[in-house]
Amino acid sequence: MYSPKWSKVKKHLKSFTCDSLKDRIDFHIINYRKAHDQLGRAVITVDKKEILSMCTITAERTMHIKEWDIREKQNIQYDIDNRKLNWEVGLQAHNIIKKEGILAQYDFFDALEEYFNTPIEVSLKSADMIIKILAVIDRRVGKRTLQKLKEPIKNEHESIQFFFRLRCDVEGISFD
Repeated sequence: MYSPKWSKVKKHLKSFTCDSLKDRIDFHIINYRKAHDQLGRAVITVDKKEILSMCTITAERTMHIKEWDIREKQNIQYDIDNRKLNWEVGLQAHNIIKKEGILAQYDFFDALEEYFNTPIEVSLKSADMIIKILAVIDRRVGKRTLQKLKEPIKNEHESIQFFFRLRCDVEGISFD
């Protein structure tokens, strides 16, 4: 989990946002103090409208259901003592829901840590949806790079495509 204060992290993150979107895109952390783990949601807004919400409660509930689906499909009995198998099934479920775009607040923090410590060229090729979104709106990505990404982006999750289209729109690049 990412440990620095959110205000410093947010300021650092906003410093990477391209100038044309700096005033339009914002990042929010909403913690629920009465939740058992005190985690809540991470939210990316555009023009003060929630575009991507990464809710821990929703993700954990969906992951739990997915774990039981995996166990049922693969005929795996739950055994509290088999930690390795339980961990593997949980990891498999987590990877599936992340690909579906169901993310938790901790996924956002993990992605931030990786994003801050990875070159932009690597971030643009990341399999992580959050990292790719952050890379697409990054000031270090120029118009030529955006042009090259047009075709590969068409195969990405709709959230990535949304932020890519937004970036192309503000840069005056047509997305067809």
